[in-house]
Amino acid sequence: MTTTRQPEPADEVAPLQTVVADGADELPRAHNERVLGGLVGRTVMLGCVLFTAMHLYALNIAPIETWTFRILHIAGGLMVGFAITAAMSVDPEGGAGKGSRPAGLERLAALITALASGYAGACALALWGLSEGSGVAVTNWLPLHLAVALAIASVAGVVSSWCFPSRGDRIHWPDLALMVSALVVAAFLIFVLGRWRMAAGTPLVGTPELLVSASGVLLIMELTRRIAGLALIAITSVFLLYAFAGPYLPGILEHDGYTAKRFFTYLYTDSGVLGPTTAVSSTYIILFITFAAFLQASKVGDYFVNFAFAMAGRSRGGPAKVAVFASGLMGMINGTSAGNVVATGSLTIPLMKRVGYHPLSAGGIEAAASTGGQIVPPIMGAGAFIMAEITGIPYTEIAFAALIPAALYFLAIYLMVDLEARRDGMQGLPKDQLPLVTEMLKRVYLFLPIIILITTLFMGYSVIRAGTLAMASAAVVSWLTPHWMGPKALLRALELGARMSVPLIAVCACAGIIVGVISLTGVGARFASMLLGLADTSHFLALFFAMCISILLGMGMPTTAAYAVAASVVAPGLQQIGISPLVSHFFVFYYAVLSAITPPVALAGYAAAAISNTNALKTAATSFKFGLAAFIVPFMFFYSPELLMQGAWWAILRVAITAGIGIYLLAAALQGYFLAAPANLLQRVVLGAAALAMISGGLVTDLIGLGLGAAIWGVQRWRHKSAGTLPS
Repeated sequence: MTTTRQPEPADEVAPLQTVVADGADELPRAHNERVLGGLVGRTVMLGCVLFTAMHLYALNIAPIETWTFRILHIAGGLMVGFAITAAMSVDPEGGAGKGSRPAGLERLAALITALASGYAGACALALWGLSEGSGVAVTNWLPLHLAVALAIASVAGVVSSWCFPSRGDRIHWPDLALMVSALVVAAFLIFVLGRWRMAAGTPLVGTPELLVSASGVLLIMELTRRIAGLALIAITSVFLLYAFAGPYLPGILEHDGYTAKRFFTYLYTDSGVLGPTTAVSSTYIILFITFAAFLQASKVGDYFVNFAFAMAGRSRGGPAKVAVFASGLMGMINGTSAGNVVATGSLTIPLMKRVGYHPLSAGGIEAAASTGGQIVPPIMGAGAFIMAEITGIPYTEIAFAALIPAALYFLAIYLMVDLEARRDGMQGLPKDQLPLVTEMLKRVYLFLPIIILITTLFMGYSVIRAGTLAMASAAVVSWLTPHWMGPKALLRALELGARMSVPLIAVCACAGIIVGVISLTGVGARFASMLLGLADTSHFLALFFAMCISILLGMGMPTTAAYAVAASVVAPGLQQIGISPLVSHFFVFYYAVLSAITPPVALAGYAAAAISNTNALKTAATSFKFGLAAFIVPFMFFYSPELLMQGAWWAILRVAITAGIGIYLLAAALQGYFLAAPANLLQRVVLGAAALAMISGGLVTDLIGLGLGAAIWGVQRWRHKSAGTLPS
């Protein structure tokens, strides 16, 4: 794609054009390359392509009824997800290392699971056939038999996948059973959809509805466990337990309790799994993740990184500054902090280490920058779309309001990087190891997909249409490069889109379970009343408490899920104490994003640690330090809504400038380097106080902050002048 001069072999740095653009997808892909020639690989690839193509067709050509589309979306995501995770465990050598497991018990489990899956599938086909106007009435026993067989197949499939791991050269039988179960859940819900809308979550539902909805919840949690780990599952389990333990809990946690029938069927409505999180994952997330896949398959995404290297690679601490810009740009589209770390960090972290950054700093910078990409408009890692869905605020207004907070976040990271480079005397990369600026400028047309996306959005096109046009333009501009996208590359992009989307689909559905519990139990309203009580004492105290809850709820979860949960619990309380919906949701969203770099559960920091070969917890703590200056930004736009473009232009400009100065003062305090000279402990404390004084945005506090900063500058200048070492 680009012409670059390579480092010497001894440098052990990958060529700049070989960016690992596929992120976390590379590990399963490296394994699956061994079986792609077989039936397993081809079947999984076909399933991924069909899954993505179905969504693009429904979104742009032939819309599907809302609930039906969401049900099919979750079912397809579950099937593709189980297929992908199953393919990862396939052994092309075929059954090596069987061990001493009880083969008889495994055969019995396989028989039970197969019979239950087959019977559930047959009942689903029977229901489908009777629903097509055959004239034969649906007997009462058929839904019950389907539900019982489905529950047995789902439980047996999940338990068997734990007890009898795959060791063959084909997809393991429990995974096949789980795929069938996902399809049967969708078939049943679509068959009874008219009644489901009216009866779900009420005493009118029966045993079949309970078993089907509970099976759906189990399947969602199992796929989430495989893809996102145990953190989100643990949090979800706590909420599920709370739904039944509420009558025995004290204070604001107490509620009347619910029957299993009412509870599980309520979870499978638009107040839970089929609610806002799935609405966003079935439309905007899959669309823009596929857009990202097109950028990667066409190598346009590589150009973004190389362009950043060409522009900033030679500057002081160049690779770190490149990481800030490139990770921000890719993270805007990616939607997952940890995935973005892997995508760009595999290139930037080794280069940062090479120019003098400590491995902990290299990992921390990449984690902080990758995390911040999700607050960058226009896409904001799908967060803007969820916010628009929940609040009803127009998407363009949200994207416009995000401009200054995003700029302040990356200004904070950039200043932390630059001050560390100044303090430690670092240099950039040599010119002969960077892409040529002239070559990058010749290919500036590769920014066209992003330009088209932004332009069409602000011209009034729908988000779906704008995203589709941008995706198509990524394929078109690739025809002007050696990496032009033909039919094979297009199929590869569709497949990659499904692979990248499935983790977010799973966590959004799992977050929907939590949102459903919050909505049914009313715990969110009780937290809101608690915040209201705190606000009577201090608005700052209420905001600090809201910040802690948002970060706590977001730990271990992808941003989309973290924000959806925090928006249900915290944002209503902030609105009750008089904060506008826009400020409330931006406040919550900002800290849901920052939870990815907040120890002890900092997923982005842990991903960076794996690349930088450092201690995971120490890397997470370092990423927290680099992002710490950004933690004051939400308080800034609470005290000064002008930061969210609310108010007169001159007020917006003044607040943006003073906020930027405050960010610099805090970064200088954290790094121990102010202007052109080191700062001692006392000076750092004063600089920190000056930064905090500028949070409120008032004229008096701003003058105090500026005065303290000027005093430190004067002291430094006097000391160096006395010593004859006046800094430049």
